[in-house]
Amino acid sequence: MNGGSLPPAARSVTEPLLRYFRSTGVKMFLILTLALLPLGLIALVASLQAIRTADLEKEALLRVAVTQSARKLTADLQSDRTALELTVNALANNAADPGMCRRLSFFLTSHDVDGGRFYIYDKSGRSLCQSDGREPAGIAPSARFDRRIVQLLPDSHYLVSRARSRDGRVVALAYYSRAHLESIADPATALQNRQLSLRQGDKTLLVSRSGAAVQGHMESLSARLDPPDILLTMSVRDPPATVARLLSLFLPLVMWFAAAAIGWFVVNRLLIRPLVLLRRVVAAYEPGAVLEPMQKVRTPAREIMALGETFREISEDVSTHEAEMAEGLETQRKLTREVHHRVKNNLQIIASLISLHARSAHEAEAIEAYASIQRRVDALSVVHRNHFAELEENRGVGVRPLISELSASLRGTAPAQARRFAIQIESDNQHIGQDVAVPVAFLITELVELAMMLAPQGSMRISVQQDEAQANRALLSIQSMGLRTSERMSELLGERYGRVLTGLSRQLRAPLDHDGEAGRYTIMISIIP
Repeated sequence: MNGGSLPPAARSVTEPLLRYFRSTGVKMFLILTLALLPLGLIALVASLQAIRTADLEKEALLRVAVTQSARKLTADLQSDRTALELTVNALANNAADPGMCRRLSFFLTSHDVDGGRFYIYDKSGRSLCQSDGREPAGIAPSARFDRRIVQLLPDSHYLVSRARSRDGRVVALAYYSRAHLESIADPATALQNRQLSLRQGDKTLLVSRSGAAVQGHMESLSARLDPPDILLTMSVRDPPATVARLLSLFLPLVMWFAAAAIGWFVVNRLLIRPLVLLRRVVAAYEPGAVLEPMQKVRTPAREIMALGETFREISEDVSTHEAEMAEGLETQRKLTREVHHRVKNNLQIIASLISLHARSAHEAEAIEAYASIQRRVDALSVVHRNHFAELEENRGVGVRPLISELSASLRGTAPAQARRFAIQIESDNQHIGQDVAVPVAFLITELVELAMMLAPQGSMRISVQQDEAQANRALLSIQSMGLRTSERMSELLGERYGRVLTGLSRQLRAPLDHDGEAGRYTIMISIIP
């Protein structure tokens, strides 16, 4: 669908958008965006690969940390259980010396910051050896000889390690607090927002929590202790999706868009905008003026400055040529005016000479011949005088002034018996060229003279009306009672006037029609629209 088939409301919205997207700045921005797109995609892939590498490194670090913590915790529990087993075996065999419990308490205390709580019982429930303090709750007396080596007590927040004698008559229970477990399982690798927990079946004991409350997405890895039914799980929370993190993730795309925008801005400010301003200055140029585009255009682009300087030089040359042409035209106008003036003066001189010769003639035929010649010279003089008057405006010769002046001249040189011959003129404001004005003037002179000879006391009606079908044509009509068909008229036409009228119609390139009953001659002439 083109813009012309849209309704006016839609065109009012779409046409500004189309002009905007057709602008060179928008096209340049799109070109730069597409050109830099591969680089932006490469940078984005590299950024995503870096993030993936960082995630893999974090996972590897977490795996090393949980494995290290599990080994440390296993080793500590195994070491304490060995000491407990030596003690319970000695007590079961009655081979324990009085200082064994004290040495066991010293050994456990050196590892446990909370005092190394341990309690040794026989089958009857009698306490054989124990550390200071009350035994934590969580294990009933009937469950002291349970076969599980390690047992979690989530309610009391302890881990219990059992060691039975070989004969099964004595059992030792060592209680480890969360603070002690955290001190043992704390990894050497610094991990922020981590969480350590021990899980046995459906029981879970939270050992430690680093930093703020661990929320959000967690990444966890587990390692088995010895015994294998205990899992040590270390969880690390992913950093929150802050604006800075998102910006670092989409930084390649931001850089891609910024590079395209900066490139468009530079090209628009340094090239496109100066060229647009230069085009406006050149479009507002008027012939004869000197362009000074670099007064309004500021750009570091030397090529555009050189182009503006070239326009200035061209405008200077054009201004110089315009001045020379104007001077030459004025000279030509003066020469043409002088030529027409001299032609008019020469025609007047000829008319005066003819008048002098006519006054010295004595025969009527000679006087009439001189008058006839003078009328034709006056007709030609009238044409040149009117053409000279219209020369400044170059509109041609005015038809009405030409016929009016020609009629006055003809009446002034008419014979004495035709001095009262009346001429009526009907014409619009029409103009004709000099090539048409001369034969028209001679045609009117011939017909007026002919009418004066045939009807000296009559009148004549001359009209020039524009043709409705053709704007550059007009109908010249000359009507008089003396122009009606008669024997005398036929004689005059045959002797002289007929050949002249035929020649003039040929010059006007149109047939001269004669209505003998109405006494009217008509001919189509060319006019200037």
